[in-house]
Amino acid sequence: MGRTTMPAARLVGAATAVALALGASACGSGSGSDAKAAGSFTYWSMWRADEPQAKVLKAAIDDFTAATGAKVNVTWAGRDIAKKIGPAIAANQAPDLWDESDDKIYGTTAAAGQALDLSPVLQLQVPEENVPVSQVIPAKYFDMLPKDPSGANHYVIPYEVVTNAMFYNAADPAVTAAMPSPPTDWAGLLKVCDALKAAGKACVASEGEDPWTNGLFLDYLLNGAGVNVSALSADKSGAAWDNPAVLAAAQQVEQLVKGGHLIEGYDATKFPAQQTNWTAGKAAFYMDGNYVTSEIAKQVPAGWKTAAILPPTAKAPDAGLFGFAIPKRAKNAAAAQKFIAFFLQKKHLSGISTTALNLTPRTDIPAPAELADVQKTLEAPTLRLSFDGVGGSWLPKVFNENYLDFWHGKTTAAQFVAKCKADQVTYWQTQG
Repeated sequence: MGRTTMPAARLVGAATAVALALGASACGSGSGSDAKAAGSFTYWSMWRADEPQAKVLKAAIDDFTAATGAKVNVTWAGRDIAKKIGPAIAANQAPDLWDESDDKIYGTTAAAGQALDLSPVLQLQVPEENVPVSQVIPAKYFDMLPKDPSGANHYVIPYEVVTNAMFYNAADPAVTAAMPSPPTDWAGLLKVCDALKAAGKACVASEGEDPWTNGLFLDYLLNGAGVNVSALSADKSGAAWDNPAVLAAAQQVEQLVKGGHLIEGYDATKFPAQQTNWTAGKAAFYMDGNYVTSEIAKQVPAGWKTAAILPPTAKAPDAGLFGFAIPKRAKNAAAAQKFIAFFLQKKHLSGISTTALNLTPRTDIPAPAELADVQKTLEAPTLRLSFDGVGGSWLPKVFNENYLDFWHGKTTAAQFVAKCKADQVTYWQTQG
């Protein structure tokens, strides 16, 4: 799948809102040969030992050992784990369990048929709750995932969810005056932007050099128009760009740009300049992942109340997952699966909300207050991957620079569409 997400330093490091110092292994590391006690297994985690997610997991690991006698040999590996898992599998030295984002699990293991199908985990009972895992993890989180070569999409069991939205301060009187209720269509959003502009406030704060967060506006608009970005990108002839709905969505983005609704100077700044301007009240909305609430926690003024909306045309919110995976050749897969079910107990998983201040896939675990709105969006019957999970190098080769030129007002909507079509044809000609 290989979809583009925010850089790891923001997506997961910033989400924790803790020091970024490298953590050390808590209980050793290594292959399945270390697992000597019955039911013991090895686990490599993407979190560093000093991060809140690691603290939540560590508490559950301790409880698991106390309850079962099984030892969990855990390595707090950090963000390089996705680079290490493939070589470890090839050398038959992979852990029994590891965790990462769904796209990295797919791209590094599942796409190559190296991830265990975890469908049996869905039938395991969640300890102390007398319900199977399938009743606490909604099926829609699996339904949105691409299938591996065997046709399975249960190669990851999620414990944390991220989504993207337009965040704002619901306590800002300028915002509440311009938007007494969320707009129901794009024209309504533009009216909100016009009212903010008249009041001297920019509508959207934008990190001008970031094609991903800025591209989410078009991504959601295409979703609202019934256009699947992955299918659009896969058309080797480029003809999919001739769909009138694609141009119409680009023209809606153009209305933001040409209407002067982006914060002044956005095209000459980099993160976190405009995020800082946003928290200072210089713009109303900031499009980003829900981890932004942790990033700004220490800089927002007193009385700030984080809220969020989706672009009003969106048919389905996007979602990304962080969760557990098991290599197909894991030596202690059964023990690892039991731990997954153990961690999904409400008493353990709630720590992702209360300690790590993030969302969980369980609907009975309330989100942190600042994420209540985005948790409500995830109640939608269907979810989607951002950019519909578009894979490979298409985003950097075809979309990113063309979109930034468009977002910066250097090209029109029609020129943007024509350039992407031409570059896509060239792109596929070079892919072999």
